[in-house]
Amino acid sequence: MPLHMIKLCVGVSEVEWLEARAASGQPHIVHTRMTPKRATEMEDGGSLYWVIKGAVLCRQPILDISTLGDGQQSRCEITLEPRVIRTAPLARRPFQGWRYLEPKDAPVDLTAMGATDLPDDLARELRELGAW
Repeated sequence: MPLHMIKLCVGVSEVEWLEARAASGQPHIVHTRMTPKRATEMEDGGSLYWVIKGAVLCRQPILDISTLGDGQQSRCEITLEPRVIRTAPLARRPFQGWRYLEPKDAPVDLTAMGATDLPDDLARELRELGAW
């Protein structure tokens, strides 16, 4: 089973921003300070789940995780597929950095639920009502 990562999408208020960025077809590179110790598990089919405005709303499959530099100058680059996959909304409180996300805790894809064009407002309202 692949391991996933969850991270805040700071400064972004809608999934459409990520989708517009992905439309270029170029892989998306995310920079972090620390390299995950379980990187090989995430490269084996894992995804980065994005928290936008207090909820996990989408994910991007992880292509590669690499460390650049040495010592205190090192940093991690996570290369993501340009494809953005919307997920069922899952509320998350703010946190710093990133966290591991076990597959059993990850939200399901909207396409797996048959809800592909659900507006964000409706999805948020359904989540708040406990219907999701």
